[in-house]
Amino acid sequence: MSQTALIADIGGTNARFGIVDKTGLHDLKYLECRNFAGPVEAAEQYLKDISCEARPSVAVFAVAGPVNGDLINFTGIPWTFRVSALKKDMGLSVFDVMNDFKANALSVPDISPRLLKKISGGEPVDKAPKGVIGPGTGLGVAYLNWTGEAYAASPGEGGHVTMPATTEREFEIFHRMKAKYSHISAERVCSGKGLENLYSAICVLDHKFDLPGMEAPEISKKAMDGSCIVCKEALDLMLGFLGRVTGNLALTLGAQGGIYIAGGIPTKLGDYFFQSKFMEEYKTKGRMSSYVEEIPVYMIKHDAIGLLGLEKVAQRHMGGT
Repeated sequence: MSQTALIADIGGTNARFGIVDKTGLHDLKYLECRNFAGPVEAAEQYLKDISCEARPSVAVFAVAGPVNGDLINFTGIPWTFRVSALKKDMGLSVFDVMNDFKANALSVPDISPRLLKKISGGEPVDKAPKGVIGPGTGLGVAYLNWTGEAYAASPGEGGHVTMPATTEREFEIFHRMKAKYSHISAERVCSGKGLENLYSAICVLDHKFDLPGMEAPEISKKAMDGSCIVCKEALDLMLGFLGRVTGNLALTLGAQGGIYIAGGIPTKLGDYFFQSKFMEEYKTKGRMSSYVEEIPVYMIKHDAIGLLGLEKVAQRHMGGT
């Protein structure tokens, strides 16, 4: 069996690479997707950067998009590839591709308690379904179901469910967004891109044409330091919307095994996240409010938890446990 494996967690902004061998996961490196034509070019640059002597014959990639066959299209970046062609081009004997949030979910059953912060709820019910959701560049969703012997991870496209507006202000913001999008999905308002969408829509709605265009990190910064009221409203709305869709996921799955918040955004917001309307919106479920209040909710304190899920799969391919 192969002694080394290449793993990659490729999102809408960064491609996170690592090498897995009998000692574990090492040589982690982040590359910006926009600097490469596709995953082959990014992977080859990574192997060159770490001066990899023994070229891996096993690779396990997680991608931000659906995985339903040989042709892979990324949702948030203009990358596309065929699994069969990449396997051949890189000289791999094993090439496993999965959705990025399946990789996140795979890390959950054995996750270290030190990587979790409990936000709300009671104790998890043994062998009950678990939900995983997280905003980064986009919004990812997956779940874990007990098979009788272990948890199996399944990805979904829950980031693209229709996002409901529940106030007149939200409806007006969504109406402005309709000029750009025919469908207001959860991802359009619960992600890095979603934060930018909300900021832009509020600027138009409130005639704040003097404000500059901003990307998500700057919007978040100005929201948290209180220097921009439009940024603050945008971030507050985003976190409320995230709570709303997370509560919907908890109800849909009956996720009494727990809801796990992943993704790069929540961990970067610190206390601002916990003081937001996330939990208020999460619990606002009418007759089912008490039901969701009992479901444990955890934040994963790791911005690339999918790498740990990929490591587990890579070890199996290499004949490990």
